[in-house]
Amino acid sequence: GGDSTEIGEKGINLSGGQKQRVALARAVYADAEVYLFDDPLSAVDAHVGKHIFEKVIGPSGMLVGKSRLLVTHGISYLPFVENIFVVKDGEISESGSYQQLLDQKGAFAEFLTQHIQELDEADEDELIQTFNLTISSPEIKLIQETLKDETAQRIVERSLSVRSGRSGGSNSSIRKKRISRQESKASAKKEDPIIQNLDKATLIEKEESATGAVTWAVYKKYVTAIGFQFGFWSVVFSAINQGSGIYSSMWLTDWSEDPEAITDTSVRDMYLGVYGALGGVQSIALFIGSVLLALGCLKAAEESHNKLLESSMRMPMSFFDTTPLGRIINRFSKDVDVVDNILPATIRAWLLMLFSVIGVFVVIGISTPIFLAIVPPLMIIYYFVQRFYIETSRQLKRLESVTRSPIYSHFGESIGGQSTIRAYAQQERFIRESEHRVDYNQLVTYPTILANRWLGVRLEIIGSLVILFAALFAILARDTIGQATVGLSISYALQISNVLSFLVRMTAEVETNIVAIERLEEYTVLPREAEWQKGTVDKAWPVEGKVEFKDYQIRYREGLDLVIRGISLNVRGGEKIGIVGRTGAGKSSLTLGLFRIVEAAGGQIIIDGLDISKMGLHQLRSRLTIIPQDPVLFSGTLRANVDPFKSYSDDQVWKALELSHLKTFVKGLTAGLDHEIAENGENLSVGQRQLVCLARAILRKTKVLILDEATAAVDLETDDLIQKTIRTEFADCTILTIAHRLNTILDSDRVLVLDKGLVAECDSPQNLLANRDSIFHSMAKNAGIVS
Repeated sequence: GGDSTEIGEKGINLSGGQKQRVALARAVYADAEVYLFDDPLSAVDAHVGKHIFEKVIGPSGMLVGKSRLLVTHGISYLPFVENIFVVKDGEISESGSYQQLLDQKGAFAEFLTQHIQELDEADEDELIQTFNLTISSPEIKLIQETLKDETAQRIVERSLSVRSGRSGGSNSSIRKKRISRQESKASAKKEDPIIQNLDKATLIEKEESATGAVTWAVYKKYVTAIGFQFGFWSVVFSAINQGSGIYSSMWLTDWSEDPEAITDTSVRDMYLGVYGALGGVQSIALFIGSVLLALGCLKAAEESHNKLLESSMRMPMSFFDTTPLGRIINRFSKDVDVVDNILPATIRAWLLMLFSVIGVFVVIGISTPIFLAIVPPLMIIYYFVQRFYIETSRQLKRLESVTRSPIYSHFGESIGGQSTIRAYAQQERFIRESEHRVDYNQLVTYPTILANRWLGVRLEIIGSLVILFAALFAILARDTIGQATVGLSISYALQISNVLSFLVRMTAEVETNIVAIERLEEYTVLPREAEWQKGTVDKAWPVEGKVEFKDYQIRYREGLDLVIRGISLNVRGGEKIGIVGRTGAGKSSLTLGLFRIVEAAGGQIIIDGLDISKMGLHQLRSRLTIIPQDPVLFSGTLRANVDPFKSYSDDQVWKALELSHLKTFVKGLTAGLDHEIAENGENLSVGQRQLVCLARAILRKTKVLILDEATAAVDLETDDLIQKTIRTEFADCTILTIAHRLNTILDSDRVLVLDKGLVAECDSPQNLLANRDSIFHSMAKNAGIVS
């Protein structure tokens, strides 16, 4: 799809490195004078990072002549910047050029020395052997001596060797590469041969709305959810309520026509007592009917919400890739609100009006039976008016619901990206877009108002005809019926316009609002993930942690290309495997396959002899542990984030915090383990959030641990803490480590190099580094690990 490819909300269709490069390209295209870079190369591999730094950020890149402030954890870029500011405890502890800071031999020089020493001496048995293969013995002796005595000079020499690999390019060549807005706009008009298949480029699917009448199946599901007892008895008590009201009016008519009620006290008391009893029955029936209907509708609303929630929790990740968050929020907010509040009141009003209309016709029919002759034609007219109106209002309601979702989506994106919007001064653009979406949604409102007025005029005309005929027939039958009966007939006839109009409106409202049930039901019948529980799996599984990939393939959705194109690999129990590759090579896709977030398109993954596709998702996922690249924390206490299911004691939680180097920090908090974590863990640093995830993993201590670029966004010191803890606490576990920082996987038993979804290389780090033609050697060279 080229530049027409949809990337989804928050770039969900992109890897971490791709997101960073898109953001970087957007910044460069803005052609500003000042650039603020917040660790923009943390999620890309060394080769790509080197290329971006050379061509864009560095001293001979596209931004030469611009002011650039780079916050980075990558120390390999520091020799090429003009000034360095070392921040410690919220203050600038040192500043100056790279060489000046090294000459000062302060905290900065000590930190670099410590980092390089750990890189060179970590896992001495294996790593020294690795460097023996790439560096001569005299060089190693020189390095060892320099580490002892000449720290600053050693660091400078190492930096210079890296610099020689990164330099190149003249200002004139760079100037030729500067972006020309006019050229880019002109080229955009030309046909792009890359855009060959727009179907594959389209990620977000258009929201569909149903057309025509709401099916009886939707009504049936709602009535079934209400329950027979609640539904039936609420109808019965509504009928009793209306019947009592009608009979009380007729009783009052008889009372007024009885001459004995004037002179005989006992007769008058009898009439008064019956009239009062009828009023009491009417009140009690109204109360019981309303309560029963409310309870039934509450039960139906709860069931609808729970089914929607369960279905949403069970949907595959492909659904969230292709569905904007606004559509989901729309159903959980507006549609659920309609089912909770509006639909029950509408149904209650519809029942009252239905029995009121029946009562009116019964009273008029009893008073003037000839009136019944015009009821059928009146009902036919009412029916056609009602159907014509309902078909319009129902579809307008659907359109209103569909056009509301983009408002929620845009609002959520605007709030989430407000810092970026302000940085690029795009407030007016986003305001206009928001207003456009609101206006588009409001376009449905005007036709709705017109439809209501159209209905109102016709109902008033028909109601006036009912009054005309009722009065006419009462006058014609004046010699055969009493005055009170005529008055009763006329008074009920005067009500007919209102009650019939209200009945038609309520019928339309019921069918219009039942659309909310229809929309909720749409999500409950969508494809789901596999079963959570399936068969039986031993509680101790996996015991050894052996993982076997057999011609394993993955694609994210039907119609898309394979991202893992047939991987075969045997991982022994307790083996440490490092997984590397260019951005988009399929590294993270492999972890998604292990957890069956994305189902296999072919092949198998077998863990300790069990095919993971044959077991339930909960059985699988509860036996594996992952520390993700983006640490996920939830609102609530720190303890709830470390031990969400309260499966461990406080002593165990404190021990996990100690091992994850968080104990001192948590001890310093006023609330300790009950410290409230903000949404997304915003009141903790990225490094602290990652350590919380590490503590969570230590508590679980499963036999298979996956590290998905777990330290990509943390500083080197935090990275070192995490690596030390993992080496000790998970020494007997199988560890699959996806990493951009190659030094974190140099002590792995084997390194798996992926390229375009295939296994390009798989061998020990020593052997791969010894092979100067290997991809891993070139990556290590770009990272400055080998020369």
